[in-house]
Amino acid sequence: MNMILARNWWALALRGAAAIVFGAIALLLPGFMLVWLLLLFGAYALVDGVFAIVAGLRAAQRHERWWPFALEGLADIAIGVITFAAPGATAFVLLCLVSAWAILTGVLRISAAIRLRREISGEWLLALNGVLSVLLGIFLVAWPTAGLVSLVWLLGAFAIVFGITLVGLALRVRGHAGRMRTSGAKPGGAR
Repeated sequence: MNMILARNWWALALRGAAAIVFGAIALLLPGFMLVWLLLLFGAYALVDGVFAIVAGLRAAQRHERWWPFALEGLADIAIGVITFAAPGATAFVLLCLVSAWAILTGVLRISAAIRLRREISGEWLLALNGVLSVLLGIFLVAWPTAGLVSLVWLLGAFAIVFGITLVGLALRVRGHAGRMRTSGAKPGGAR
């Protein structure tokens, strides 16, 4: 085992605890967390846009294609500004994209199942998958607030499970480090 990891088991535990706290906040206060996630996305878009423009300027200095970087940077900055100015609109557009994707892929799966019914058995599972996808898309369009809250809850649940596994790993690493010290094993797993 890597001794650096063993000596710094507490950092894994701290990361896990932070993920658990993040997940709990997402589950208990999904609206609050949604706003913060959107603002973080906006900040990321602004920073990414600045870096893309810098890359475009550097490419122009070397007489290379610069305009794709500049366009990307301007688009990123525009999205970042829109996100800060109207986070609700950004969330709604994201939800519309997810719902359109769910409906489109669902229809395509149903179509594929109809074509496959002559060739394989069990095609109804693909059709059912398509129907569920279409229903998800319709649900998101019909109840956008509930759809956004559900997405935040899923993220929160994932963060809690992720955090618990990191804390568990940290405790195992800590126990392994203690056993290595008492047995006199050399760092890095060498014997």
